[in-house]
Amino acid sequence: MKKILALLLTSFYMCASGAETILFVGNSYLYYNDSVHNHVEDLLREHYKDESIHTELIAIGGSRLNYHSIDQILNYEIFGLDKPVNRVIFQGGSSEVKTPRTRKILAMTSRQYSQKAQSLGIETYLYMTHPYQKSDPRYEHNLIEKIKLAYYQAGEQSNSTVIPVGIAFDIAYKTKPSITLHLPDGTHPNMLGTYLASSTVFASLTGTSPQGLAYDYMGRVNQNEKAFLQKVAWLAYLQNEKNLSED
Repeated sequence: MKKILALLLTSFYMCASGAETILFVGNSYLYYNDSVHNHVEDLLREHYKDESIHTELIAIGGSRLNYHSIDQILNYEIFGLDKPVNRVIFQGGSSEVKTPRTRKILAMTSRQYSQKAQSLGIETYLYMTHPYQKSDPRYEHNLIEKIKLAYYQAGEQSNSTVIPVGIAFDIAYKTKPSITLHLPDGTHPNMLGTYLASSTVFASLTGTSPQGLAYDYMGRVNQNEKAFLQKVAWLAYLQNEKNLSED
């Protein structure tokens, strides 16, 4: 785990100079509610005052990470680009965290895919998924511990920065039990869940708090909700760094 911390401390955060392209790879956890990648793009553009920041998405509904082709992921021409993306964010399937076998597959896939991306100079990240709610039959009490184990192992083995979305959901529900971040199915995020996830990605990409950003998805997230979710995203980022430094 300390290896991951060293990576976090030495990797380059996004800066205001030069166009950045960020590719998200995952499943419906990303594309619900107008997609995490779109919200992250708007947050970053506001923060850096830079309209050249660009995001892309490759998503397969219900997929695990190894359902994706790394060769397709790295083929920047399919996005109309003339060079590789700057950063890629890999998201595994939500059930990949549940058993030692599936965690091993997630770590192995993360390592193989990240090494190929890193060989092209691409910064790699792992998007930590959120736990289920009780309405999903896959619900487990305290599943967040398996989620953290899975993504910290995969992050260490792949030299990738872990984005603590799952930790953010856990903090939000514990801090404000009345909040709803999931749809009734207990697995997919609602708009507030997607906004929290996007704010957590923003914090991990920039190393700065999203607190104070005006972006509210055209008023779909009210001011009180926005302030709370931005605060939680930053707390999750700080907790993630603490977890890595203590292990």
